[in-house]
Amino acid sequence: MQIVTEQLYENNPHVTVTSYILDNFPEIWVKSRGAVIICPGGGYFGCSDREAEPIALRFAGMGYHAFVVRYSTYTQGEDFGFPDLSKPLAIKKEKAHPAPMQDLARAVLYVRSHAEQWHIDREKLAICGFSAGGHNCAMYSVYWNKPELYDAVGARPEDLKVAACILGYPLTDYVYMNEHVMAKADAMGKAFFAASNRAFLGLEESEVTDEVLESVSPARMVTADTPPTFLWGTAGDSLVPPAHATLMATALAKAGVPFEIHTFETGDHGLSTSDWVSAAAKDQINADATQWIPLVEKFLARRFTPAGIPEHANYEVSVV
Repeated sequence: MQIVTEQLYENNPHVTVTSYILDNFPEIWVKSRGAVIICPGGGYFGCSDREAEPIALRFAGMGYHAFVVRYSTYTQGEDFGFPDLSKPLAIKKEKAHPAPMQDLARAVLYVRSHAEQWHIDREKLAICGFSAGGHNCAMYSVYWNKPELYDAVGARPEDLKVAACILGYPLTDYVYMNEHVMAKADAMGKAFFAASNRAFLGLEESEVTDEVLESVSPARMVTADTPPTFLWGTAGDSLVPPAHATLMATALAKAGVPFEIHTFETGDHGLSTSDWVSAAAKDQINADATQWIPLVEKFLARRFTPAGIPEHANYEVSVV
């Protein structure tokens, strides 16, 4: 395996892609593989390491090249963590929407530009995100063929099209979230989302209109052009309610887009691989939720397994 980290563009050293490239060996039949591009979560404050390399290595174990995108976030370049929630954040428009999904678009172009060098099947690209990274991927899945995205990165829509989208405990509807937070969240929850919204949108509270919230709510923007989508989360998520996944799934169903959804009964937000490999504490280990990994492997296999594999290995034996 080759592991390479490169900047996505020159003027921002913190927006990067880390590539996990599987080697080709003469004994292995497949010579061109699918790839998964991963967006870690972090509330648009930063990118969590827990949802980066541990996830990439799981997809590599399935036989896919994997890429981790460190997209534009509020505190990028600093140690991962959340800012002081007791006071309003300074506005950083250069790191706010639409920069994160534009960074993901650049990552898709980057992967496709290396397709021949790294033996990547250009038509078998998936994007995968968690929490805010899941929102970023969901946004990409509904914006890839809109000029707000393809014009911004100087690409054709077909250059940005992906074959699948994988969303782990994603935020998909800012209108619903705004209503839910105002109605049910405690003071800490309200402070967290006020800060996260400010970091993501780069707007003063008075500027956040219903129209703005609609424009960043991918569950309200699904069309028949949205890629097939796999969603998972937990009913016990106390930060991002599981309704975000079900709202997205309902929209996909209405649009006739293939999808798969799994909501596990227990487990809080941010489980990542759901086992000790990515856990910071025991409450991030959940045996039931680990099943999202074999389930998504089957979801991808239906789309990414190469055709034409021989029935039998051809071992030539010479006798002297």
